[in-house]
Amino acid sequence: MSTAVESSPPAQSRPAPGPEPDPTTFIRVRATLPRLPFPPSAARQPVVTERLLLRPLTPDDLPAVHALRTQPEVMHWTALGVPDKDLDETRAKIAPFFPPRDETNFNYAICDRESGDLIGLGGCHNWRSSLGWPEVGYMFRKEAWGRGLGTEFLRGWLPVWDGLGREEVEIEVDPRTVDEGEVEGGDGVVRGRLLAITADLNDRSQGVLKKAGFEWFLTWLAEDLQKGSGADMMIELPTYRYFSGGEKVGE
Repeated sequence: MSTAVESSPPAQSRPAPGPEPDPTTFIRVRATLPRLPFPPSAARQPVVTERLLLRPLTPDDLPAVHALRTQPEVMHWTALGVPDKDLDETRAKIAPFFPPRDETNFNYAICDRESGDLIGLGGCHNWRSSLGWPEVGYMFRKEAWGRGLGTEFLRGWLPVWDGLGREEVEIEVDPRTVDEGEVEGGDGVVRGRLLAITADLNDRSQGVLKKAGFEWFLTWLAEDLQKGSGADMMIELPTYRYFSGGEKVGE
């Protein structure tokens, strides 16, 4: 869901890509995560940053979201890589943001603070990502790219995420998301985390994540749905993680 909004970060060596997550290999761990159900979308308090207003999405936002999701440059970074074909497709895409399906996602409309215009969407859109942990993503209109707004969004949204009520839960996760020796006291408890999954060539979005406190820890291969299926149609997916409060394992 994330898209390019920043200048490219300096080049660095990337973790060698591993295979696509295999749920049959997942391990069960206990972790402290935001309590479900999430507060109803309409009850979530707006967040104001220097240039942005983050607020609950409403049905009246459909035309603006459709305008966002029909920009080819924006949709290039989504899984299928194609714009929505009509309003009905956009309506179906945002349906989970409204009751009763908003209980398992924590998304916001991203608006220009001065004009109030919707310029993006962002938040936890997937409570159980391909790797088992909650996942964050965002997208911005192409006119908003290159202004540092992705970083500003995450720096405004993450404290709200950190402030949600939490509880200890048992979940099944890809073992690669848990560091060797991370289990505290041998009791299976690990620190909860939030993941962001990016595409290999989306280095600008990766720069946004780093500036917002995410760390790069895993790269894996998946079929590139934009090109088709088969061994020759794979894409690398660099994946980042964030620990509430910005803490990393071992700190």
